[in-house]
Amino acid sequence: MIAQMKRREFITLLGGATAGWPLAARAQQAQMPVIGFLHPASPDTFSDRLRAFRQGLNETGYIEGESVAIVYRWAENQPDRLPELAADLVRRRVKVIATGGGIPSILAAKAATTTIPVVFAVGEDPVARGLVASIARPGGNLTGVNFLNTELTAKRLEILRELIPGASRIAVLVNPSNPGNVETVLKAVSAAAGAMALQIQVLNASSGREIDAAFATLVRERPDAIFVGPDPAFNNRRKQFVLQAMHHGVPAAYASREYAEAGGLLSYGTDFLDTYRQVGAYTGRVLRGARPVDLPVVQSTKFELVINQMTARILGLEVPPTLLARADEVIE
Repeated sequence: MIAQMKRREFITLLGGATAGWPLAARAQQAQMPVIGFLHPASPDTFSDRLRAFRQGLNETGYIEGESVAIVYRWAENQPDRLPELAADLVRRRVKVIATGGGIPSILAAKAATTTIPVVFAVGEDPVARGLVASIARPGGNLTGVNFLNTELTAKRLEILRELIPGASRIAVLVNPSNPGNVETVLKAVSAAAGAMALQIQVLNASSGREIDAAFATLVRERPDAIFVGPDPAFNNRRKQFVLQAMHHGVPAAYASREYAEAGGLLSYGTDFLDTYRQVGAYTGRVLRGARPVDLPVVQSTKFELVINQMTARILGLEVPPTLLARADEVIE
């Protein structure tokens, strides 16, 4: 009788403990800090950069699903959705908002909160755009990484000219739904083109259909080369750009290595995997108690030139040996 009672008590105790495990797990999950991740594009073609972001978090001791939760909000190439997505993250009381994709997502987060820390990745001068007070002392609730896209524009055009020394007319493709970015890109391109005595033709494209239409215009105008402006929505459609450029036999230069890896002729720009890793590391530091005002804006120092030699051969171009020697990677 006593033995049976002890067995019943043990089973009851064990059952109670087992029933409590999911509750304990849920309680532990509820105690995790939550990061809001805001981006104007879609996740389909940003998986490598997300891995780099998580790597930066890991370097500061945070692992997604174990010690930190991440709420992702993607605008799916509809930048007008960013304010509502940022407001949603604020309502969820996330501990920090990490933004990618440039100025539109940063401004949406900045407008949504003055108290939740925001860690950004931006290609333009964050001081000139009013995001921070200074590089060394950001002030307010924003800090992050400046990947210097604007400053690299002139160098990218120089490399394209070096590859095609006889070029005199360059078509520049920009995304009009990102007007701030268009303004800074065209300003930099115009200045660089003027110094090299290059004529530029500006073409606008936001959607896949408009990209096709822009290339149809190129067929009629026949520029010597194409300069694709840096834009997160363009990055989502990089295969379309590469296929169109190959189909029409027009050399093209891009801002990130993903284009060259997809078959684009050349890319020159920031190492975006390192940029997103740095954003992840700063996000982790904020979770550990660092204040944005005490975290200077990081300025990227890792840049990469990638040349697709196979594409060059298809286009009938001979890449100068000096350019190949400077390339960080040559895709054969």
